[in-house]
Amino acid sequence: MNMSAKVLGEERRQAIIQELKKSGRARTGKALGDQFGVSRQVIVQDITLLKAQNLPITATSQGYIWSDERSGRIEKTVACIHPPERTEEELLLLVDHGVTIKDVRVEHPVYGDLRASIMVKNRRQVQQFLEKVRRTEASYLSELTDGVHLHTLEADSEEELSEAVQALKQAGLLLHEA
Repeated sequence: MNMSAKVLGEERRQAIIQELKKSGRARTGKALGDQFGVSRQVIVQDITLLKAQNLPITATSQGYIWSDERSGRIEKTVACIHPPERTEEELLLLVDHGVTIKDVRVEHPVYGDLRASIMVKNRRQVQQFLEKVRRTEASYLSELTDGVHLHTLEADSEEELSEAVQALKQAGLLLHEA
């Protein structure tokens, strides 16, 4: 790699950081690639390099977001169990209670904890997530563990979280509250 290409890459990565910080919403690799005049694959590599610097960039089903942890929102981890057919019910139940579903985690017998970012906070994002799963024919992580999985939930208040957890319990989706 020549020196000018290295500088251009560093400048682009700094511009990506600024774009994600100011955007406040998910940006796809394609959209960032179009904005910076490079391919989606170059953006994927840039994001990988930025994440290797421990920058708070999260890849979600909607795109990349700057996930600064100082949001002031309250988090809770819940353990759930259900078959894949009830995933939509679970996600909609949570977002309808004002909760953001940050991730899903399972404990794999070989790889240990596997975590995937979800980052959905409304019905539209849930539908986009589910459509992407269908379109790509991807499996849910919970299918690796007979439906047992954890979610990190985030809300503006303890009350919202408590109501959402109670709704999971009433629907028979809650395994245990962590």
